[in-house]
Amino acid sequence: MDTLSHALWGKGLFGYRGYGKLALFFGAMPDLSSFGLLFLMQILNGVYNPGAPKLETLPNWLFFNYDISHSFITSFTCIILVNFFNKQVAFTMLAWPFHILLDFPFHSKAYFPTKLFYPFSNFSFDGIPWSNPEIWFPNIAGIIILFIYRTGSYKKLNLFKNSS
Repeated sequence: MDTLSHALWGKGLFGYRGYGKLALFFGAMPDLSSFGLLFLMQILNGVYNPGAPKLETLPNWLFFNYDISHSFITSFTCIILVNFFNKQVAFTMLAWPFHILLDFPFHSKAYFPTKLFYPFSNFSFDGIPWSNPEIWFPNIAGIIILFIYRTGSYKKLNLFKNSS
């Protein structure tokens, strides 16, 4: 899934209790901690190349960051620890494992498979890439529907009007 979609899903599902910006962040954080850092380093070094980079050109740290940030083990451990101090922030952080939930069926094993239980297991699923239209368009539709619901716009549109 693309990073912007992850951020929007995070805000729409977990950012309605007063921590909207934090939900945006945690929705995108797993990608930001790997590819976001790479992008920033490339920009600062003046060597940015658009498009998906070839695996052999990527630094080793990026694979580690991707695997550790896309693991349910890591995300739920952090959320449980934060929950002891602030339950509302912990709820907002659920955007992180939701990111993982969206990624694992939509990444192929050929390019950054999501290792759900890393570092204890390298298990991953050979999914359908999110860039396929049959995945991408329903994703966008789902985000639009979610934000229509969250903003209460469906009431103004009379989408669920009683027809009796």
